Amino acid sequence: MANILNIGTELNKIISNYTEMSKNTKEKKVEHKHEKTTQQENIETNIDQKNIEAEVIEKKEEPKKEKSDKEKFEELNDKYLRLAAEYDNYRKRTIKEKTELIKSAGENILISILPVIDDFDRALLHLDQAKDIDAVKEGFYLIYNKFSDFLKQRGIREIVAKEKDFNTDEHEAITKIPAPSEELKGKIVDVVQKGYYLNEKVIRFSKVVIGE
Repeated sequence: MANILNIGTELNKIISNYTEMSKNTKEKKVEHKHEKTTQQENIETNIDQKNIEAEVIEKKEEPKKEKSDKEKFEELNDKYLRLAAEYDNYRKRTIKEKTELIKSAGENILISILPVIDDFDRALLHLDQAKDIDAVKEGFYLIYNKFSDFLKQRGIREIVAKEKDFNTDEHEAITKIPAPSEELKGKIVDVVQKGYYLNEKVIRFSKVVIGE
């Protein structure tokens, strides 16, 4: 009887040990499986990352596609048309500005002449009623001097010609006459029409008579 009890006790120990071993084996398998899954995920992640990096490198290293002749022509033609349009606008704007400048300059000159015209009107109005001829002469001289000052302020000055040497850059010979004296031979003895400078430019030649 004692032997049977001992056998039963030993059998229970064996069963208990086997159960414990089975449990530990299952836990290890689960842990191993979990580790294997994690490792596999890491490997897949690394592969995906490498694939992405490879695609980026491939895109960076991909050479630029060269433009076709047609595309190059269209691009150059577009630049030419834009440049031509800009130049045309600049030309039109410049012409308009010059035209306005000429108009305004002419307007200013005419406005400045008007006071001289007013003086002439007043002188002519009193001319028939004037009894003192010297006063009339003085009035006309004042108007003449006023107008001469106006011309000088605008850069216009008379070309002095009488008794000067003939100069084709300033004078235009109308005719020749015998010189009244030896000193006037080859020189200007009379001025038919005065010449004028505008600043340093001759705007009208003096029409002169030369002595010979």
